[in-house]
Amino acid sequence: MNHRFATIPLSACLVSLAFSVSVASAAEELVASGAKVEQLADGFAFTEGPACDVEGNIYFSDIPNGRIHKWSLDGKLSTSRENSGGANGLFFDAAGNLVACEGGNRRVTSITPDGTATVLADSYDGKKLNSPNDLWIDPKGGVYFSDPRYGSQEGLQQDGFHVYYQPAAGKPLRRVIDNLVKPNGVVGTVDGKLLYVTDAGDGKTYVYRIQADGSLADRSLIAPVGADGMTLDEHGNLYLARNAVQVYSPDGNKLATIEVPEAPSNVCFGGANRRMLFITARKGLYAVRMNVRGQSASVAGP
Repeated sequence: MNHRFATIPLSACLVSLAFSVSVASAAEELVASGAKVEQLADGFAFTEGPACDVEGNIYFSDIPNGRIHKWSLDGKLSTSRENSGGANGLFFDAAGNLVACEGGNRRVTSITPDGTATVLADSYDGKKLNSPNDLWIDPKGGVYFSDPRYGSQEGLQQDGFHVYYQPAAGKPLRRVIDNLVKPNGVVGTVDGKLLYVTDAGDGKTYVYRIQADGSLADRSLIAPVGADGMTLDEHGNLYLARNAVQVYSPDGNKLATIEVPEAPSNVCFGGANRRMLFITARKGLYAVRMNVRGQSASVAGP
């Protein structure tokens, strides 16, 4: 596979392939003055699942090629993991382990810095999961993840596409949402109070209140669009990867549309100060400088 990527510091790599930021006036407050969406690397098969480690480096999946890549703070691309099991969504836990939705292997795993993988969840009610897609880790170390299936429906054992919660300390897996068409992106607030879930199959995105036991209550529509992945900034604004990156306020008002040259699949904040918005989009990895920070790159993040 032929990757093309920069080897200059991340702060200096925004020099070419500029694209526009459009829509609401609030966009000027979100995106850094004069900043454009820039391509950092290309030549992948299908990029997904960006996640920021405690230092600000970005890890992302190339699903068909079974790889997890790392984009470092100094602007270098490397391969972090081969034979990833079709890893899609990624997220770092408080101990620095990379938790991955291995859609091809139909499981969620925790990968230590030395590469040792431990299975966190692979079945519910004695039946194999569909294809875990996206995840978020709460302050208690519990993992919320979506479990749809794209492509072939052969071998499905569950009765539909649902959202699950894997509590910490190996407690039994729980199904927490069972009434969506095809849940996809999952993200929560750093205080552990709210969980956002996008229903890509029904074109809607919801917010839930997280209860003390990890269950969800008080569902409310936050955006009248579905999406793939999503993230939150420090003000609670929601960034949805849907044709472009669409930004909604905490009360559900559309704030901005950030155009990307390829249809985005997922987003996350990263970089040393968490003011870079990284975008996985089909065969490329993109980024744009922001005026706002991500709410937290991980549970362990500053």
